[in-house]
Amino acid sequence: MPGVADLVIANGLVVNADSRRLAHVVVDGGRVTAVVDAADPVPAAERTIDASGRAVIPGGIDAHCHVAQTTGRWRTLDDFAIASAAALWGGTTTILDFGIPRHSSETPLEAARHKLALAAESRCDVALHGAVVEWDETVPAQLEELAALGIRSVKMYMTNRGSTMADDDTVLRVMREMVRLDGLTYIHAEHDAMIVDCTQEHASAGRIGIAHLHETRPELAEEASVREVLALAEYTGAPVYFVHQSTPGAIDLVAEARARGLDAHSETCPHYLVLDDGVYSSQFPHWYACCPPMRSPETVAAVRRRFADGSVHTVSSDHSCYDLTQKRERADDIRQMPHGLPGVETRMPVAFTALADAWADREAHDGARLLERFVDLFAASPARINAIPGKGTIAPGYDADLVVFDPAEARTVDSAALHMGTDFSPFHGRVLRGWPQTVVAGGRVVLDEDGFHDPGPVGRFVERRGYAEFRDASGTGLHVPSIADQRGN
Repeated sequence: MPGVADLVIANGLVVNADSRRLAHVVVDGGRVTAVVDAADPVPAAERTIDASGRAVIPGGIDAHCHVAQTTGRWRTLDDFAIASAAALWGGTTTILDFGIPRHSSETPLEAARHKLALAAESRCDVALHGAVVEWDETVPAQLEELAALGIRSVKMYMTNRGSTMADDDTVLRVMREMVRLDGLTYIHAEHDAMIVDCTQEHASAGRIGIAHLHETRPELAEEASVREVLALAEYTGAPVYFVHQSTPGAIDLVAEARARGLDAHSETCPHYLVLDDGVYSSQFPHWYACCPPMRSPETVAAVRRRFADGSVHTVSSDHSCYDLTQKRERADDIRQMPHGLPGVETRMPVAFTALADAWADREAHDGARLLERFVDLFAASPARINAIPGKGTIAPGYDADLVVFDPAEARTVDSAALHMGTDFSPFHGRVLRGWPQTVVAGGRVVLDEDGFHDPGPVGRFVERRGYAEFRDASGTGLHVPSIADQRGN
């Protein structure tokens, strides 16, 4: 019927990073076409979902996922069909994966093209980061081709000697190229020499099992690496994004750099907000094998405070889907076991619960509100920092990626009821708030009271903009077209 929209989310509290209002969200052709004041009549639609008493927020953007990733002898167990469905179950409608070379003969461009092919099975939208391990004369041309494909960031590891680690010369040269190409440098910051030395000392003392993981990767190693990388970023003028920051010192170093005018960003992960190093003396310490490891309760509390006060810019899952058989196989030697946690599905409730708890402890909120801050961390800032068009905001012209949830509803995590292609969750048994009740991705209702509705492999590859180009366009208030706008559909 003429004038009838595909979908209306009616009577919800529509929350963006900078605003909230009671409104009806009108969806047509995969885009938000209007946000109508709730005092007005509900627009006509093929389907209407009543969101009364609930929040409506932009679909989540998880900027740090590892899907179908091979590292040495280990391969994560999910594929894009599984990981993207789990993301949708968890309120995330766009994931960013990494084209990390699987072996020394695979080039950055080959690794990215491999992931692009695998991503054809995705149920949600996908963007990619490149990765560089070793510099050679072909790297500049490869980075140019990646940028032409819409892959505008490159990750480098400051540790993992002999596998994924990039040396300082490589980091500096890649940063220079990313400045030239208006891209963003992603960094895993842990000081390799410190970690190798500390790990060897523990191995010599026979303390190399999973129970000692947190002792082999000290906080100082993370902060020393952040300090060095910030110096390289300042020298080259490169925008830099630090993944999975786990200490207040690391976050504060980035904040200090930003105060000096550097384009630097802090990401943390849900597990660093709610889990501490006591897990390594628990019955199942192998559930928590990740790098950096969990920190002391005092450190976790300090990171959570910074998560609430705006010092942290994004929250990402660092999703890596191993199972317990893989985790247990070499739990006797942390140098041999796979590190990484499943988390793309639980990112929303863990992060929301941690933020709400930290928010309640704050004496002042500087005029900010809890839901707005959550939207910024969960969707708006990941879209802005990663130059993803048409995402992270509920407004006309933006992609119709929407989540309806009740901030007060609590559920208990049940590993067996999750959908990430593994047999455990590090959050099993925890009571969390902020679970999605309805999820709309690209205008399709994929989760509602009747369960999950698999849309099939409809996820689109998102071509990202240049870092400064997108920042400047967003800063002027100009409309940033959605993917659908770009493709004319």
